[in-house]
Amino acid sequence: MTARKKPTKRPARRPAKRSVARNHTHIIIFLMIICGLVTLGIGTGLAWFLSLNLPDIRSVDDYRPLVTTTLLDRGGRTIGTICRENRILLSYREMPPLLPKAFVSAEDSRYWEHGALDGWSIFRAFINNLRSGRRSQGGSTITQQVTRALMLSRKKSYLRKAKEAILSYRLDNMLSKKAILTIYLNEIYLGEGAYGVEAAARTYFGKKARQLNLAEIALLAGLPQSPSRYSPLKHFDQARARQRYVLNRMAEDGIITPGMARQAYHRPLHFYDHNARKEQNGYFTEYVRQQLEQRYGSKRLLHQSLTVTTTLDSTMQAAAVKAVLRGAENVRKRQHNRFTPQGALVALDSRTGNILAMVGGTDYRASPYNRAVQAKRQPGSVFKPLIYAAAFEKGISPNLMIEDVPLSIHNPDGSFWRPHNYSRRNYGPTSLRDALVFSRNIVTIKLLQKTGLRPVIRLAARAGIRSPLQPELPLALGASPVSLLEMTGAYTVFANNGLFHPPVCITRIRDRRGRIQPWPGESAKRVIRPETARQITAILHEVITRGTGRNARGIPDSAGKTGTTDNDMDSWFIGYTPAVTAGVWLGYDRGRSLGRGETGGRTAAPVWLDFMRSRCKPPQTPHLHAVAPARIEGL
Repeated sequence: MTARKKPTKRPARRPAKRSVARNHTHIIIFLMIICGLVTLGIGTGLAWFLSLNLPDIRSVDDYRPLVTTTLLDRGGRTIGTICRENRILLSYREMPPLLPKAFVSAEDSRYWEHGALDGWSIFRAFINNLRSGRRSQGGSTITQQVTRALMLSRKKSYLRKAKEAILSYRLDNMLSKKAILTIYLNEIYLGEGAYGVEAAARTYFGKKARQLNLAEIALLAGLPQSPSRYSPLKHFDQARARQRYVLNRMAEDGIITPGMARQAYHRPLHFYDHNARKEQNGYFTEYVRQQLEQRYGSKRLLHQSLTVTTTLDSTMQAAAVKAVLRGAENVRKRQHNRFTPQGALVALDSRTGNILAMVGGTDYRASPYNRAVQAKRQPGSVFKPLIYAAAFEKGISPNLMIEDVPLSIHNPDGSFWRPHNYSRRNYGPTSLRDALVFSRNIVTIKLLQKTGLRPVIRLAARAGIRSPLQPELPLALGASPVSLLEMTGAYTVFANNGLFHPPVCITRIRDRRGRIQPWPGESAKRVIRPETARQITAILHEVITRGTGRNARGIPDSAGKTGTTDNDMDSWFIGYTPAVTAGVWLGYDRGRSLGRGETGGRTAAPVWLDFMRSRCKPPQTPHLHAVAPARIEGL
């Protein structure tokens, strides 16, 4: 028997479909790897390219933003600021504990958990942008906001977002979370010109950040998203809605209880009127800024967060503003004018020259031109006491008699100058005392001829008058323009027994580290003898009791002098006590008449009296020098 062959077993054939699928899988994986590598390469290249033009992140480590120089009155109350950006730096530990937490809850609740970027916030913002069809949300973290504020422009673009992401990662690696949050709370703009939480606290509530309550903290924390839309001063309802949102977020995050949130929301808010402060103190604070800039330069003022204690007395300043406004309005009503004249007032400490009050006009916001300092006007008869003081220094007696008769002076050009008294009358033999009490022009001109122009001009310069004085006889009538501050400073010589202290507006400066630097003032200098000062004071006291300044009566032991220029264009009164010397001017900027009869006695003296009555305490009685009668002498 032949054996049967066993059939050969062929291997099973694989299904064709499975083989094709496997090949496709390999291809897809390969393509994905290629795409990934290409994407990685493009991303790396783009990141490298963008990094070439990025700012140096190390500059943030030396964070020195523009800051605010704070001005205080002599009692330590804030009266103004000097800044390009209103910012006052705080360290993290100087902030109340709830303040950083409120901003984190409102702006970036996962701040302490994520890195430089928050992927979930970015995804959520991306979806919302797709739904709205526009780029309305950015999903920015606090780190990104700091990066944007310090190193990038505010222009919205995806390229800027890419740069922002790179810089944010670098910043997150370089600084701690607390340091970044501190920069944020000092840098963020919160509306009304306030940058950072300290400036915002003072702007909105008139207090320091550490004094804020929960309701106020929540309101500030709601501002970064849109400081204009949520401004409590302009859109109170929107601000309150945003405040409620912040309080609810804080409650959800476990920072406060729901009961605390409800209590804070129903707590009344009291806002600080910083515009009123600027209106009241604007002329003075601008004058202080100019003095600081002259000595230190603008760079130090804008970068060193100085605290400047000034000489201003806020109570007297408020009284000065009211007195000037009332006086100017009274002129308008009396003369039935359409326009209210301008006015200015300066008050100095008679013994030190410290500026206690300064008003440079009736409306600082409408016209910041300081008429107490910048305006040079003819002083009229308020200049006369300097002439009489120069004469008394030469030994001329206050009781010297001079003929008050018509006078004609031949000018070098061949013309004649025929001055006259304000009343256009002549009074015959007149003592120097009465000539000054009743402001007699003819006698004063003759006295200037007798004394000499140069001694008067030298005395005026020693008394602080820096404006050029023309060496001509019309100087006797106050023809050379001077500022109100100059003239008022000169009168302190009479109030201070012949000593002159240059007007000063600053007493000390404190830097951010607390180091105190006294303001280097000029030392006092003697201008006239004490006897001369007492003689002038005795006569100017009579100006108020029986002369042209009778409308200033009412302040014990006061002395002063009126001044009126041609056509009643300028009305002056400068008066003093041993404690306070104050000068008042009223007039129009364009040199028009105030109106018939608006003399220094009628117009300016009541303003001085109003101011002095309002806030100045009566000083001790000065020794008024008695002068015996003397012989009659004609010139």
